[in-house]
Amino acid sequence: MKQSNFILFADCIPVKGINRSIICDTKNNNFYFIPNGLYDILEPYNGKTIGAIKNDFEYQYDEMMHDFKALIPQFESLKCSYIQLRFYKEISLDYIKSIVELLKKEKSRIVSIDFIIPYHEKFKLEELNILLSENSRIHSIIIFNSPYDKSFEPLRQQMGYIMLTARNIINEKNCGIIKDEYFYSNIKLFSESLHHNTCLNRKISIDKDGYIKNCPSMSASFGNVKDTTLEEVLDQPLFKKYWNITKDKIAGCKDCEFRHICTDCRAYIEEPENLFSKPLKCGYNPYTNEWLKWSTNPLKQKGIEFYGI
Repeated sequence: MKQSNFILFADCIPVKGINRSIICDTKNNNFYFIPNGLYDILEPYNGKTIGAIKNDFEYQYDEMMHDFKALIPQFESLKCSYIQLRFYKEISLDYIKSIVELLKKEKSRIVSIDFIIPYHEKFKLEELNILLSENSRIHSIIIFNSPYDKSFEPLRQQMGYIMLTARNIINEKNCGIIKDEYFYSNIKLFSESLHHNTCLNRKISIDKDGYIKNCPSMSASFGNVKDTTLEEVLDQPLFKKYWNITKDKIAGCKDCEFRHICTDCRAYIEEPENLFSKPLKCGYNPYTNEWLKWSTNPLKQKGIEFYGI
């Protein structure tokens, strides 16, 4: 059977924006909103068959996924108990199940997993609750780019909760925002903040391309999972340079009353050349006790331009 071809008419012109795109229908004087993911396939795949497009994307998706099974022994060796998995493209609930089932099969010591995934209308609350109730390792499922903001109570004590957020997370640059709603006033965080960095202490990350970093949002990498083990990275002294940077050492933060219940960000800072500079995406002024919009602050424009945010 002959396959259909994907054809983009010449008078329908796609235009990409930072959060979403549009198709300009120049013939009928109209425009239509489309997700950026659709924009990315419009021109490169114009004229190709639907089957060819599907096969290409399945190949790219498989290439994008890390070999999670190969990483589990490394997690065990490092005595890693908590992991967070971020997905910027559509992911199925079956794939989430497969991750949890694999950890169970391998008898992993990991006790808590957070999944950050994009919204899809096919996700049903009942199915998500079943997934959480049947898999006690799942700490949370955070769904971004949702039509609305909503949080649900955890199924178990501080475990198994769902959060929907309208905020769109395009890539790793969306990290590092400081808000009072993210504050945690608990003894564990408070105690850690006295001697360590509350975001990067004892954290190791693998970005979407397999590079091992302190944080996926940082540019500096210490190797790739294809040829470097996590243990080898941890043996590098420079990898741990952020671990002991407390808020008492950071400009502005050291005078802030929230410094022991707030997280930190070293990926995006006001002065990129100053290791102890204030987080770029914090709009709080401890000297006036005011929250202002950080992205419009003229004092932060240098950092915003540097990181291309």
